[in-house]
Amino acid sequence: QFDPDNTGYISTEKFRSLLQRHGSELDPHKLEVLLALADSNSEGRICYQDFVNLMSNKRSNSFRQAILQGNRRLCSKALLEETGLSLSQRLIRHVAYETLPREIDRKWYYDSYTCCPPPWFMITITIVEARISLLFQVAFFLYNGVVLDRFVLQVSHPLYLKNALLYHPQLRAQAWRYLTYIFMHAGIEHLGLNVVLQLLVGVPLEMVHGAARISFVYVAGVVAGSLAVSVADMTAPVVGSSGGVYALVSAHLANIVMNWSGMKCQFKLLRMAVALICMSFEFGRAVWLRFHPSAYPPCPHPSFMAHLGGVMVGITLGVIILRNYEQRLQDQTLWWIFLSIYVIFVLFAIFWNIFAYSLLDLKLPPPP
Repeated sequence: QFDPDNTGYISTEKFRSLLQRHGSELDPHKLEVLLALADSNSEGRICYQDFVNLMSNKRSNSFRQAILQGNRRLCSKALLEETGLSLSQRLIRHVAYETLPREIDRKWYYDSYTCCPPPWFMITITIVEARISLLFQVAFFLYNGVVLDRFVLQVSHPLYLKNALLYHPQLRAQAWRYLTYIFMHAGIEHLGLNVVLQLLVGVPLEMVHGAARISFVYVAGVVAGSLAVSVADMTAPVVGSSGGVYALVSAHLANIVMNWSGMKCQFKLLRMAVALICMSFEFGRAVWLRFHPSAYPPCPHPSFMAHLGGVMVGITLGVIILRNYEQRLQDQTLWWIFLSIYVIFVLFAIFWNIFAYSLLDLKLPPPP
């Protein structure tokens, strides 16, 4: 009826008549986006597939370009100004303003989010980390107090290094340790800061971008962290989830800086300063601990290089993911460039672990 020649397009006049006739059946924000699509199109026609993508909550790159080009006319009333919202609606709105730089994306997310599935990945990984790490740390703390009469957590103690989860250079052939080291931490304060950052930053990001994308950034940061240690700090063990945490936080902070004028989260400068101070404090503590004399030489303290590996993942792969809300990553050139660099680094680190240790004839700490 509206496309008799089967061209795949309908005129903006017919499109507007459709909106006037059926607009009351649509979500108000979705209707607003449709009107913006019609207003911004300079060719006098609308792609039918873009219309279908919008109605099915799937946006293509062509749809985004149609929205962003030209004089887009959105309603002057921002999502933040709407009143009479329930507690859950206010929470979703808050998350939208915390993570998305464009008002049209915030309204899209607000209308589309159903909390199904919930942000299960970050909550699950945080609970598992806290449970395993706390149980082991409490048991080892009590052991030190009863047997050694030293109520402190000695992360360089041979018994602490003997567990099957943390990464140790002498056991680098056990591939699972490049991931499972996140379940061990160098103290309650180390665990506490990582848990807080995972929940405050990771959960809202997962609510917006989904478990698949956020888990990819997190796991990529974890793997990059342990591989970075095996390449740049070859004699040290690794504990803690800082690689994954720093990947998420650095991606989020970089996204805020790159879209500073569009981000409308409250007190963003103060909160960025607090986040950077907390991260700097935790990183500085890790550096100090690494070079502090070990109580059980020649067993060294854990490395801090995992933090830097996570940051590198965050400001590359992480930023690309956060900047492309609801867009196909495989259509982004930078995505393939950074993903290729990451894969090359992983392959290089694998070969480094196979050949470099024997060629360099390093003096490694004794196996636990």
